[in-house]
Amino acid sequence: MKKTALLQHFSTGLFILITLLFFITSTSFAQTSQDKQKNDLENQIQEYQVKLDQLKQQKNTLSSQIQYMDTQISLTVLQIDQTEQKITSTGKEVDLLGSRIERLDQSLDYLSNQLIKRIVVGYKKKPITVLSLLFDNKNASDFLNQVKYLKTAQDNNQKLLYTVQDTKTNAEEQKSMREQKKQELDQLIINLNSQRLALKNQQIQKQRLLVDTNNDEIAYQTLLAQAQAEYSAIQGIISGAGTETKIGDVKKGEVIANLLSGSSCNSGGSHTHFIVKENGVVMNPFNYLKTVSFSNCSGSSCDSGDGDQFNPIGSWDWPLNPSIKLEQGFGSTWAVQNTWIGRIYSFHNGIDINGTSSDVLAVSDGTLYKGAYSVGCALSYVKIAHKDSSIETYYLHVYSK
Repeated sequence: MKKTALLQHFSTGLFILITLLFFITSTSFAQTSQDKQKNDLENQIQEYQVKLDQLKQQKNTLSSQIQYMDTQISLTVLQIDQTEQKITSTGKEVDLLGSRIERLDQSLDYLSNQLIKRIVVGYKKKPITVLSLLFDNKNASDFLNQVKYLKTAQDNNQKLLYTVQDTKTNAEEQKSMREQKKQELDQLIINLNSQRLALKNQQIQKQRLLVDTNNDEIAYQTLLAQAQAEYSAIQGIISGAGTETKIGDVKKGEVIANLLSGSSCNSGGSHTHFIVKENGVVMNPFNYLKTVSFSNCSGSSCDSGDGDQFNPIGSWDWPLNPSIKLEQGFGSTWAVQNTWIGRIYSFHNGIDINGTSSDVLAVSDGTLYKGAYSVGCALSYVKIAHKDSSIETYYLHVYSK
């Protein structure tokens, strides 16, 4: 009887020991070869990033721009490789954590059952007193052995209870870790799709540049000069250096000008460059304009999903009739980050838009001015000084009637 009980205690203890040894196993998932591959990839990425910074400092020629684009493409390919490696390793971690959780659940079931059995056995036995121990045992030796046995059984039950609690806590921690890893994996997949899209766009932009310039240095320098001239003109206009004539008071929604058709003073196509200034500071137009139907063509193509943010949160009606076509957004735009235009400026101080007609509309009551800024050609615009406000709005590449 006693031997059977001891064997049960031994087998339970052995199972607990094996379980604990399993949980104490190192949680490191990376192997030496994987670490080396990871480090080599990180070093290559750093080298290409340094090379990109160096190329930015070189004279802006077509060959240097193509070299810059090639380096950018190579860097994106490396970043895709890095993300794919992370996806693979994180997926393995999720699977391994799943296996651990499964075995923890099995261990918890087993340990819980053992604890319940012992509790049931304890309830079935009659209460043991000191007198019963004395009378039930023939001599002092038997008495001491029985006391030791009971004490050992109590200790084992207590240890088993602690093990059950520890196993439950460990299982909960492993499940929490697995959920975290799953979230990381989901984000990595999103990042990978974004990187693949960026690579496709970079390749498209390189090809587009070669087509636009016919792979000719003179044609490229002409593009740069036109873009620089337009940028200088816009900077001059918002600083107050334009030649302006007061037209008179206008009401919100009134037609104040029309879009110039086709190319106009260093601009490649019909649109208006809409700028908002408040207290002399250029502001994000989306903070003032209301939600409207639109098509986002500020990325690699219309509604490609990689373009600039279109997030109006204001109350103004738009300066063009909807549906609005966004050609370029505000701030560090897609064009700045992905095309040669980033060689000219790093921040777009307005938004480039088109509408369903050429009519340009006042977004608020105010005083209308007709203006122009000459830099090789005259960049025409109109301006409204808003009534009872420190706000001014500018509408570039338009003509006033």
